[in-house]
Amino acid sequence: MFGMGLNIGIDLGTATVLVYIKGKGIVLTEPSVVAIDKKAKKVLSVGEDARRMIGRTPGNIVAIRPVREGVISDYEITEKMLKYFISKSCGSRTFIRPRVMVAIPAKVSGVESRAVVEAAEQAGARKVYLIEQPVAAAIGAGMDISQPSGNMVVDIGGGTSDIAVISLGGSVVSASLKVAGDNFDEAIIQYIKKKYNLMIGERTAEDIKKNIGCAYPQETIQSMEIRGRSLVTGLPQNITINSEDTLTALEDPVNQIVEAVHGVLERTPPELAADVSTKGIIMTGGGSLLTGIDKLLEDNLMIPVFIAENPISCVALGTGKALDSIDSMNKKNTGTDVIVSGEEA
Repeated sequence: MFGMGLNIGIDLGTATVLVYIKGKGIVLTEPSVVAIDKKAKKVLSVGEDARRMIGRTPGNIVAIRPVREGVISDYEITEKMLKYFISKSCGSRTFIRPRVMVAIPAKVSGVESRAVVEAAEQAGARKVYLIEQPVAAAIGAGMDISQPSGNMVVDIGGGTSDIAVISLGGSVVSASLKVAGDNFDEAIIQYIKKKYNLMIGERTAEDIKKNIGCAYPQETIQSMEIRGRSLVTGLPQNITINSEDTLTALEDPVNQIVEAVHGVLERTPPELAADVSTKGIIMTGGGSLLTGIDKLLEDNLMIPVFIAENPISCVALGTGKALDSIDSMNKKNTGTDVIVSGEEA
């Protein structure tokens, strides 16, 4: 079924891994979580099965997120996770070693890039390419980045927010901020702890963010019942919170993202900045689904802001499309930061 040229694009996210296969689209979307048995030192489950174990495991079983803030924090576990996802995506035909394009945050060091390449090679890739997340997101969102014209992307993932102005296929000005979806969850946990004396877990915080989270004052206030542990009695307790609570809770991390976008715009050459103010800013990544974050950016920057059609899939789609055009990109050598490794089969 697959020819020798099996191409796979991977969005190796802090919260989620997406895998794209040429001709099939996105074939896998799973949490980047691995459950391991500390005593036996073996992997018990990966992805969705492992995520269900977060906060609910006996002492010897730990659920690990091997990618933290967009960077591999546990090399061996990342390799096992990639191996699992690649073989799950390719089915039984894993003897055909694929070409893999992995998206990484805009500002990672050479050492960190190398770790991604090596993990992908160990997981079975024949050749590994790296692409900056905002560049992949722009391609996946359908922007034509090959022209000498400024395109601005704000990609808010789980661990990092990547912001870039792209022209002629490469980032001209970029920033990578370690404030993103996970920080939104953490901010909600801390706020509820402080205001209601209630301790909630990561998964509850994520549910709150998805259901009633907002970054901009809403006309209708939404509420939601949540359950946690009372810090006063130590017993389980139910309370009702509303979207105004989340607005206050998320103010700090959201403003940090706004300031970072502002900072990138300030460093952008005038011609490209003029292009951006005409075309607007495209938002991608799961974090762009936070209600009102586009409106907040628009208000602060006085530039139209649009959310991409499938914001969560943009980076993965972009890695796949970039692999299709890698040969022409290499010929033109347009300054796109694509690092190549491995052997040509």
